[in-house]
Amino acid sequence: MKIQLENIQPNDKSSFHLLHNPKLNDLFFWHFHPEFELVYIEGANGKRNVGHHISNFNGSDLVLIGSNIPHLNFDYGIKTAYHKEVLHISASFKEKVFAEIEELEDVYELLDKSQHGIAFYGKTKTVVGKIMMELQSMNRFEQFIKILQLLKLLAKSDEFELLHANPIINDKANKQQERLQKVYSYIDENYSKKISLEDIAKSVNLGKEAFCRYFKKNTGSTFSNFLNQYRITQAKRLLLTGRNIGETCFECGFESLSYFNRTFKKISGENPSAYKTRNH
Repeated sequence: MKIQLENIQPNDKSSFHLLHNPKLNDLFFWHFHPEFELVYIEGANGKRNVGHHISNFNGSDLVLIGSNIPHLNFDYGIKTAYHKEVLHISASFKEKVFAEIEELEDVYELLDKSQHGIAFYGKTKTVVGKIMMELQSMNRFEQFIKILQLLKLLAKSDEFELLHANPIINDKANKQQERLQKVYSYIDENYSKKISLEDIAKSVNLGKEAFCRYFKKNTGSTFSNFLNQYRITQAKRLLLTGRNIGETCFECGFESLSYFNRTFKKISGENPSAYKTRNH
């Protein structure tokens, strides 16, 4: 799973983008994006971190997150088996379509309301969660129709709570997103080799100390910890494709097998060989 979840750019002109069961539970991914996000997770207990709001969810969760609201991936830290579906809705689609079609006026209002962050419960969560889990098996036109139906269900539901009393407006979002995306893209392109603080800081026109402060403030993690988490996430992906541990270690940018094994166990709670055996 590549880290470009931050920069949601489908390969075509689709107004919707689906992520079927993305697993980022080993990665602290505090991020935001212009797209509206509907996330459904089941089979786990975890925390919602949306804007300034922090709360627990039990068993399952369904949350609609407004444009550019910072949030943490809902599966962060979860160790049990779980399932997750994520739907992104283009910000421009709200104004181009939902604002222009009278029959979709309530959906437009729903997306306005999502700037508070909305958690759904009861029958709404169950029904919409089931729909989201079926979307990936449909063709594009069927998805489009089903997503409109899904949004209408949410718009008409009274089974919800607002996560903030006032809407969250991220005034610095565009500038921050552009800089963060450059950092994430740099990591994604270079994680297989040595990345120095000087180089990563230079890529976004900052000095080393300024970059470290900036990165910790915007991600909640030091750069070295974040990079290690990302490399271990990639290592797991490679191990599941049949790579041996030595190959995986060096392909993910670690310079020694012993450090790779220690880091893998620290982040995952088990060593690479145990992980590989358990998943084969």
